[in-house]
Amino acid sequence: DPDSQSSANGDTAGPRRDYLSWEDYFMAVACLSGQRSKDPVTQVGCCIVDQHRRIVAVGYNGMPTGCHDDLLPWGKSKDPTSMDSKHLYVCHAEMNAIVNKNSATVAGCTIYVALFPCNECAKLIIQSGIKEVVYLSDKHRTKPATKAAKRMLAKAGVSMCQFESKRTQITVDFDVDLMD
Repeated sequence: DPDSQSSANGDTAGPRRDYLSWEDYFMAVACLSGQRSKDPVTQVGCCIVDQHRRIVAVGYNGMPTGCHDDLLPWGKSKDPTSMDSKHLYVCHAEMNAIVNKNSATVAGCTIYVALFPCNECAKLIIQSGIKEVVYLSDKHRTKPATKAAKRMLAKAGVSMCQFESKRTQITVDFDVDLMD
């Protein structure tokens, strides 16, 4: 297991032993993608991976292409008739990744996502042929939309598992002096 071994393996001729596992890598890409979101409250990212462990799409929650981020609301409104709620406008990370994929299909792929998909994204996941959902957070598990998402995914045969890692964080360091 690469995560349990020390980086100071003493053998400079051998491979480094503290490298990221594939699962940690893909979830880290999902979380890093979420950092592109301009949502002041919730930054969600996702990463879609094919059967050969190739990333075929990434996405994050944001306004639709061509809709300027400063001209639409980022807040929530309790008034159901209000047009000032981000939920009417924001494209979720899963939607952005599936629509903007860099391959012909995402059928058979795995999606790594920071937050368990809502019911609308679950529909897109099912319709696109994605076969596995790996999620970091399930903080909305008691909401009807999340319960509906889980029900649909299960009935469609899409496997779901919560991401687990021995790591608690991964640091991205831009200090070029550390590259030696």
